[in-house]
Order: sequence, then C-alpha cells, then structure tokens
Amino acid sequence: MARTPPARTYRGTARNLARLAACLRAGDLVAVPTETVYGLAAHALDARACARIFRAKGRPASDPLIVHLHSVRQLGLVCLPNAAAHRLARAFWPGPLTLVLPKTPAVPAIVTSGRDSVAVRVPRHPLFRRLLRLAGVPLAAPSANPFGYISPTTAEHVRQGLGGKIRHILDGGPASIGLESTIVDLRDPSRPAVLRPGAITAEQIARVLGRRVAAPQPAAAQPGAQVAPGLLARHYSPRTPLVLHKKVPAALRGRAPANEAFLLQRQPRGAASAAHVFWLDATGDLPGVARRLFAMLRRLDAQGFVRIHAELAPDRGLGRAINDRLRRAAAR
Repeated sequence: MARTPPARTYRGTARNLARLAACLRAGDLVAVPTETVYGLAAHALDARACARIFRAKGRPASDPLIVHLHSVRQLGLVCLPNAAAHRLARAFWPGPLTLVLPKTPAVPAIVTSGRDSVAVRVPRHPLFRRLLRLAGVPLAAPSANPFGYISPTTAEHVRQGLGGKIRHILDGGPASIGLESTIVDLRDPSRPAVLRPGAITAEQIARVLGRRVAAPQPAAAQPGAQVAPGLLARHYSPRTPLVLHKKVPAALRGRAPANEAFLLQRQPRGAASAAHVFWLDATGDLPGVARRLFAMLRRLDAQGFVRIHAELAPDRGLGRAINDRLRRAAAR
C-alpha cells in the first residue's frame, strides 16, 4: 500500500480554499480550524469519506462524529429539528454549541455509530465557514488528532499527530476557545440535557429554553455506540500520568523532584517559580485557562516529566468544562 505523502499546510487564500473545497467534495480529508479545536473534516454524506476519518485517527466505530453546517437552513438535510433546536440555533449559532437530534436517511450510519440521531452544529470560525460555503456540503469533523490524545488547537499540533496520515491542513491560527463544543441532547425537547460541557453553559441554555437543563452525568465506560462524541471516561489524555488537585499546595511544589511538573490555574505570587511549575493564565481568567489548556498539556507531555500535577478550575461556568477535560485526561 502506498504511503500518504506528508501533509501540506495551506494558508487561507481564495485559491487554497477553492482547492480544499474540491478535495472535500471528492471524498478527501482536510484538517480544518474551528473556534473550539482543529477538526478532521470529510464530506458528511459520503460514507467512504467518513470511514477515512476513523482510519486516520484510529477512532472506534462506536464514537460518532459531529456534522458541521454552513447555515441553519441546512438543518433539514441532516436532522429533524424541533422548536427547542431552533431557539438555541438563533441564540448561539454560529458558535460552539452542538445539538443532538433525530437524523435523516441522508446521513450515513458510520457518522452516527448506527444510532438514529446525529450531532450537528454551525461553527463560528470565519475560515471554516468560507470552506463550508465553498464545499457546499455538510462536513463531519471530529478533533484532528490520534484518537484519545490531547485535542489540537493549532495547525502544528495537527501536523505532529496526523501529518503522515492526511494530506491537507488548513491553518486558521490558534483556536480562540480551546475546548470542544457544548453538546446538548434535544432528541426529547421536553427533557434537554447537556452531554458535554463547553464554552456555552447549561445556565445559558436554560435561560433560552425557559426550562431546566439536565447537567452532564459523571464520565463512565459506557458499552456500545455513544450518542455523541467526547463522552468516554478516558479522553483528551497525555501519555504522561496526570494527577489532579483541587489546589496544589506550595509545600508539595517545593519538595517534589524536578521531573514532576505542576500546572496551576494562575501564576503563583511572590518569588520566581521553580522550573517545573507552569500556569495557564497570569490571573486565572477562565477563558485564558481554557484557551491554553490543551497546548500546555501537549508541551508538558513532550518534556519528559514522569508525572504532571494539575489544578482543577473553580467549579462554575466555563470551569466545569475545563474540569471535565482534566478529569477525562487523568482517568485510568
């Protein structure tokens, strides 16, 4: 079997976007920037193209894909929207919100892991939106990384992980949010539920719907096909063991060996920190923490530490999504 040539990284010029749109229509894979993380895109209505996603990532068939649309007007092509879906779409699309709805026959079973529902969203990233418009078809796109590893937030992260397995990477700069989208189950609109927390919170969703929204359930090793991606107990994981702390005591940082890394939410006060102490945001600002989390975990994973100690975020708002990713990354 011929080897895939090393991936080429493209700038977002009109010529490049037209070329990549044609590649997608023809069934090829393209790594794409989104506001959440980078995705590995394929023609969502082409089962063979979507099968290439699973092979490139080493992704199990039980983990479904998210279908990305250019416009809410395309919803009826891939799913059966209800009034609650339309309300959330008006409030949050384009943006980092994914809705799980009954699927149409046009969506191949491989996209939904054989389930009769599909996860859909309209992304906000301007370059991805231009590509979606030019391609003219819905695009299925999970994170553009080997399955289970830390999600990519730059084109270089994609090249490092999948550069030998795909041919095209569209560089749209670092992801502005840095965490995957919020996923809301609307199969039964009378019982909306957040399946995966993200930048859009359950409180925001409840205000738009005017009803209580069920919170995510604790991560579990669920057998069989998942209803949406990102629900496995272990996910987003570095190779280096990750240990979580509500707060890392300064005394622990001081007596730990230099081959153990400490990842704090905010820059410590006082004297200069040890070389094995890192932080996600100077002030602990949650959007800054979220934006840098995956990139920092990748950086520490590459530095040869034997263990990474990481602080959890405050358990509110965006902090719940940050903690969800940390807990799955630390699961064994």
